[in-house]
Amino acid sequence: MGSCNINRNVSDQFNRYTMPRIIAKVEGKGNGIKTVIANMSEVAKALQRPPTYPTKYFGCELGAQTQFDHKNERYIVNGAHNAVKLQDLLDGFIRKFVLCPRCDNPETTLSIQAKKGMILQRCLACGHIGNIDMRHKLTTFILKNPPDQDPMAMTPSKKEKKVGKKGKPGKESEGSPEAGDAPHDNTVTPETIIKPRKAAIDDDDEDWGEDTSEEAVQQRMQELSSAAKTLTINDDVEKPQQQRIDILYAFVKLKKDADQLTGKMEKDIVTEAERLDIKDKAPLVLAELLFDENIMQQIKRFRTLFLRFTQENEKAQKYLLGGFEQLVGNVYPSTLMVKVPHILKAFYDADILDEDTLIEWDKKASKKYVSKEVSKEIHTKAAPFIKWLMVAEEETSEEEEEDEDAEIVYSNTEKVGTVIVTKTEKADDVDGKTAEDDLDIDAI
Repeated sequence: MGSCNINRNVSDQFNRYTMPRIIAKVEGKGNGIKTVIANMSEVAKALQRPPTYPTKYFGCELGAQTQFDHKNERYIVNGAHNAVKLQDLLDGFIRKFVLCPRCDNPETTLSIQAKKGMILQRCLACGHIGNIDMRHKLTTFILKNPPDQDPMAMTPSKKEKKVGKKGKPGKESEGSPEAGDAPHDNTVTPETIIKPRKAAIDDDDEDWGEDTSEEAVQQRMQELSSAAKTLTINDDVEKPQQQRIDILYAFVKLKKDADQLTGKMEKDIVTEAERLDIKDKAPLVLAELLFDENIMQQIKRFRTLFLRFTQENEKAQKYLLGGFEQLVGNVYPSTLMVKVPHILKAFYDADILDEDTLIEWDKKASKKYVSKEVSKEIHTKAAPFIKWLMVAEEETSEEEEEDEDAEIVYSNTEKVGTVIVTKTEKADDVDGKTAEDDLDIDAI
């Protein structure tokens, strides 16, 4: 099925806001042809909107009738439409009714202002509050079918409408659309707000944060998503860089103590580092907190977490090497100094550190993280690995050159289509060995 970012203008492959791609199945023939959106429930769940909203939006944009079968989770648009076309239309729905106009974040809620006939959008990420543009036809449908309404009660049948007309004057039938518009006091209640990612934002008349005990605060912080936490007004980004690094250190330490450093929790750490604008330096913090004498095993355990920062990011890789130098030179010199080449190879094999970055690092000993003498000692210990790395690179280049020098000979004596490939022997080949023997890194 595959997935994509909710905001398709964001190309980050590690973006936390994703949704399944639409799966469309065309059924029927002739005038009865229709398109069933097989996974509309999953798509709507990712967008934190009722599945009827995007389905109805498709109907408005395509000028087609729509059908909702909530019991069997079948959402239908009349006519034949392919998944690519519907996916493009869904981007329009997301832009108009999901993304925050200020920060482009999908952590938004909708609530109905029945008295004003408006739809209020509230962003949990940046705190923006504003009204939805009411010029689109879908807004009429949303007003009649509030987000909190039971889907089974939406769009009543003709029979239910007739029952409503037969009711007593002054009283509206429960099945009529008018009865579901809003509470009679025309106020926005907590129930009229969609609760995105289990983080409920209540009305001003209910103080959900009344309990200020330490246990209650910690529980609420765990329940809130990282984006919701940023709703609290703070000036962290304006603080000096060292203070922001300390904030990230405390955040990661809390995750470590709770054993929340792998799987889906990795994205929270990336999000926090991006929020503090220190993503490049984050590996320095992670190295200090996550590595000890068992670094060889820990590199494998936290590989994906480090990859989120160092992949195609030379600056982050250099900061990780700085953390590596501190660990080896200042914290565990007696046990880790002799393992320097093996540790660097573990980073290299895990794709956390690139070949070019390692070779560039080896060119100069720096006193930025450890003393000059300690840095030189680390570089001396790393020399066999760097030599192996450079020899491997040269061999790769030679193999490519050999492929280029390969001579293709067409034989008249062989069968038709037979090609004989010969390679030019090199002058420095002696008894099948090159002048310089291969360096075995495992023998260091």
